[in-house]
Amino acid sequence: MVKAVVLGAAGGIGQPLSLLLKANPTVTELALYDIVNAPGVAVDLSHIATPAKVEGYLPADEGLKKALTGADIVVIPAGIPRKPGINAGIIRDLAMGVATIAPKAFVLVISNPVNSTVPIVAEVFKKHGVFDPKRIFGVTTLDVVRASTFVSEVLGDLSLAPSVTVPVVGGHSGVTIVPLLSQSSHPLPPSLGQSAVDKLVKRIQFGGDEVVKAKDGAGSATLSMAYAGAEFAGKVIRALKGEKGLVAPTYVNLAADEVGGKALQKELGKDLEYFSAPVELGPNGVQKINALGNITPAETTLIQAALPELAINIDKGISFVEAPKL
Repeated sequence: MVKAVVLGAAGGIGQPLSLLLKANPTVTELALYDIVNAPGVAVDLSHIATPAKVEGYLPADEGLKKALTGADIVVIPAGIPRKPGINAGIIRDLAMGVATIAPKAFVLVISNPVNSTVPIVAEVFKKHGVFDPKRIFGVTTLDVVRASTFVSEVLGDLSLAPSVTVPVVGGHSGVTIVPLLSQSSHPLPPSLGQSAVDKLVKRIQFGGDEVVKAKDGAGSATLSMAYAGAEFAGKVIRALKGEKGLVAPTYVNLAADEVGGKALQKELGKDLEYFSAPVELGPNGVQKINALGNITPAETTLIQAALPELAINIDKGISFVEAPKL
């Protein structure tokens, strides 16, 4: 029995994400929450012939409490595209609900800016005395999905995309996104010049801008983000159910020394509180934070460029929760 909850289920990411979770046969209960339209989305999805029972909730009549009660995994795509200040408040308030109603659930944060919203969730959990660094994740899977797709395009064969694996580390915005192309399961051709590699790195880092431009300002990456969110949620659920050997890059707190957080800080040469790295998932969440391994000088330069920006983003999230109004 697995209960999955989507907070922000009626939005551009929330609806396709909810559809994909409904299609996941391991999900037996799906609770959808939003400030509008969640019951309608739930009824629509409830007609799909898969095991999950679907219910939709609004803020009235303790809807958030009803949605979160008994949750195993909570996925949060709530917010407004590219409105970090507004999203910070939304995430803080939802995190308070999760901390009080479902503190043991795995929390998967999609709402941007992930570099800051994950620290917001963690700080709220700390204030409620229920913080577990192994159970809060920033979903950076879209960067991995883009890297797989773009590398397969460079190789001239999109049929490779599902099997191409490229670790993407750092964070989840711009220069903080660092694809480790040297560790790609399908190496780039030696004939590919450095300028082409640099162009590929930049495309992975700023793929979101590509979508915004193509949508002519009418939206951001919603469908690909929903796909990526469902992929990562599926891995977390499989790990919860006992499957071993599942590794995925995700933005996590490095406080848990026993799972390799401190070792990664030492490798980075910076006492950073959060970082996206390949993480082995287990029934209790983060089982092991893997080292970066052998990386090229160019990749080292990219990581060093990401660290100051990450530190600023993390501080913004922590400072937001420390504001007196909470």
